[in-house]
Amino acid sequence: MSVDFNQVLRDAGIPTTDAELRAEWEKEVKAQGSTLSNTSAWSPFWRIITALVTKPVLWMLGFVSNTLLPNLFVKTATGAWLDMLAWAYDIERKAAAKAQGTLLFSRAGSSGTLEVAAGTRVQSPSINGRVYELVTRESRTFADGQVQLEIPVVATEAGSGHNLAPGYYSILPAPVPGITLVINTDGWLAKPGADAEPDDELRLRVRNQFSAVNQWHTDAVYRAMIASFPGVRADGIFFDHSAPRGPGSATAYVLFEANAPAAAYLQQINAHIRDSGNHGLGDDMQAMTMPETLHDIALQVWPVQNLTELQRMELRGGIEQFIRAAFRESSAHDYQPTLTYPNSRFSFSRLTEELHAQFPRIASLKFATDDIVSALAIPRIRMLVVEFANEN
Repeated sequence: MSVDFNQVLRDAGIPTTDAELRAEWEKEVKAQGSTLSNTSAWSPFWRIITALVTKPVLWMLGFVSNTLLPNLFVKTATGAWLDMLAWAYDIERKAAAKAQGTLLFSRAGSSGTLEVAAGTRVQSPSINGRVYELVTRESRTFADGQVQLEIPVVATEAGSGHNLAPGYYSILPAPVPGITLVINTDGWLAKPGADAEPDDELRLRVRNQFSAVNQWHTDAVYRAMIASFPGVRADGIFFDHSAPRGPGSATAYVLFEANAPAAAYLQQINAHIRDSGNHGLGDDMQAMTMPETLHDIALQVWPVQNLTELQRMELRGGIEQFIRAAFRESSAHDYQPTLTYPNSRFSFSRLTEELHAQFPRIASLKFATDDIVSALAIPRIRMLVVEFANEN
């Protein structure tokens, strides 16, 4: 449901256009006994009235209908206005945060020591024109006989786009002597990066607070607590009330936008609920990462004719990244396909439409995979194969 605030003013009998205001001035002039008869558009009198009265009134009416009235309600408020409404419910907009985690560095030989300096940069491939970068937070040294070493890293910029799936961070823009491979492995993300909370997500938390303000530990109360952590959306929390650990137990499954952070991050959330006394009497509530189901995806693509080898490579890479984005391996900063969700059907026919819209150089394509119907789990990619037909 949407509200036309201009219509609200009109329904209240308030003139909102230049013509309506002019008609009201003319009626008021006559009611006051004025004998002026030259009310044409070229009349100096009416030109002065328009300049001194009508234009400021139109500006005020525009401010009321376009700014003041919409920002009085959570549904339509934006920016600082929404912050003020959220403050009334003891909610503050979550600030942007930088992703933190560890990368695995490998060297060719094992003899001697090798230092990797703090500030060493590691990048992702270009994803729809964007390259994400991490830097080592401290210097670490390979011990004699050690071939692999995990080093803590932090994103160069705040934002959720850096929460990439394992395998994306693999490029050393400045080679490090002795290092042959760097990669982000499973569970590399210790603290997810986050954008400054957008208006839509803040609205969800404010709406949830209406049902969370009570003395009982309902879903809304736990949702409010868990969603206060960076990287967690209020609509990305799903509850299992089936007493998974016995009577009085429940699980809150958290769906992260891209790569799920390491278990230590969930431990922080659970410590806030249990150890800080933020749970109901006798409650056994635990937050867990949303379970995953793994799927093999095969796609055959017929590109348009006469593409160069470079154009084919770029098209293949873009298609793979777009599909991976649909399975939440990157964020909406890069591509915006329809995402996988728990308790839903993922449609490959819809994905086909979106691929055609995103990449005009696709003449035709065919998935060998049926739609994915998920329960309380998030579909992920186990293996993705994109094959080109008629490449010549």
